[in-house]
This record gives sequence, C-alpha cells and structure tokens, in this order.
Amino acid sequence: HAVADDDWENNRKNVIWTDSHNEINAGLKRSYASLKADVKEKYDVTLKSFKAIGISGMMHGYLPFNEKGELLADFRTWRNTITGEAAGILTKEFNFNIPQRWSIAHLYHAILTDEAHVKDIAYFTTLAGYIHTLLTGEKVLGIGEASGMFPMEGNNYSAAMLDKFDELVAGKGYPWKIREILPTVLVAGENA
Repeated sequence: HAVADDDWENNRKNVIWTDSHNEINAGLKRSYASLKADVKEKYDVTLKSFKAIGISGMMHGYLPFNEKGELLADFRTWRNTITGEAAGILTKEFNFNIPQRWSIAHLYHAILTDEAHVKDIAYFTTLAGYIHTLLTGEKVLGIGEASGMFPMEGNNYSAAMLDKFDELVAGKGYPWKIREILPTVLVAGENA
C-alpha cells in the first residue's frame, strides 16, 4: 500500500481557530501529489485511478454551505471554545453531554449569536466530510465521524434529539430542518 499526508496547523483569526478554504483545498492537492510520488517510488507506477482510498480528517468542527456549495462562514475547528453556552443549552435540552467541539454546538452557537449565514445553510459538515464531498460529490459520513457532529442512536442520528433541536430553533423561521442539512450516516462496509 501507499501512504501520503499533509501536515497543517490551523490559524487563529479573531477569536476563531480556522483554516481557509483555499488552504484546505491546497492541502488535499499536496496529499495527492505526495501519494502519487510514494506510488511511483515504491512501485514505479504512475497513479491514475483507485480501487479504494482512505482519508482521515477532523471529525469535529463546522463548515456550512449554501445551495451552490459555497462556504458560508470560516471553517471552525475542534479547538474552538466559543460554543460553551450553546453546548450547555443542548446538553440540558437533550439530557446528553454535547461537547463544545461537536458540530451541532457550533451550529447552535451561530444560531444563538444570530449569524446571518444560518438562514442560507443547505448542508453542514466536518473537515473529513468536506474532503469526502470534494472527492466523491457525496454528502455522507461514516458513523464514527458522524458521532462527532450529533448524538447517535443505533446506526443513525438520534431521532428524538433531532426533533428536539428543530423545536429549539422553530421560532427562528429557518427554511431548513436539521435532518435536511446533516450528512447522511453510513456504517462500515457501505459504499461511500
């Protein structure tokens, strides 16, 4: 097998740990170039296609997109501690611990602070989910990654907590429901 990686460090912009959309894309390109070089060195073959590939990325954080696939806000990494109030409210409402790093805490923080982009969200994900979507066009996450976005029940998001979240934000009048903007959950062995 061949291996590649790209070391990067997120940056602090104002009070948010982030990385630019361009840096994320550049990191993916560097990783692919590194993989091609590793295959060439090990096997003297020029990489042209894959039978399978595995990519690891952050399972927490927040990347919201609109209908056109445009990023609506700076990527928020797992390192952010701006979501304390949101995580606390969700923990109480769900009767389930919601860490500050979870994607739902970031979304709820954006709602509590009336960030303008929230009304335009068509989809939100983690860095791992974003990379997957770039490579495949599919808005999916493995169950392990998805468990860093929202509480799970069995092999999917908790239906009761999804309903509770929609109740919490109903007064805001957003054109979406939480089920509509979360990535689809897949379990091991499913084609992603």
